[in-house]
Amino acid sequence: EVQLVESGGGLVQAGGSLRLSCAASGFTFDDYAIGWFRQVPGKEREGVSCISSSDGSTYYADSVKGRFTISSDNAKNMVYMQMNSLKPEDTAVYYCAADLSFGRVVAGEWIDYGMDYWGKGTLVTGSS
Repeated sequence: EVQLVESGGGLVQAGGSLRLSCAASGFTFDDYAIGWFRQVPGKEREGVSCISSSDGSTYYADSVKGRFTISSDNAKNMVYMQMNSLKPEDTAVYYCAADLSFGRVVAGEWIDYGMDYWGKGTLVTGSS
């Protein structure tokens, strides 16, 4: 059974930090790109960051560049996102998701075609 389980969300003051974790199982981790996405109720889901498990290539949305860092531990099938200098507008449910194509994720094609696997999300609340 494929599983992506997010953890690490919570309430943090503006300017603070959180580290999200994504535990993956049930598929060949090294073959997939793992991305972080976020969604505010009533708004479209947004791609935040992505990492290629095969070569470590990374991608960041402009809104988080310089503040968020994605990393992976292939031995543990884990992906992390360190979020620094959090802003109230970072408040959202954060999802991790996996897809075979890093390039497709970076190109935004996931918007039309989806990702292969999704987690259930973890809530991050940034207070002002």
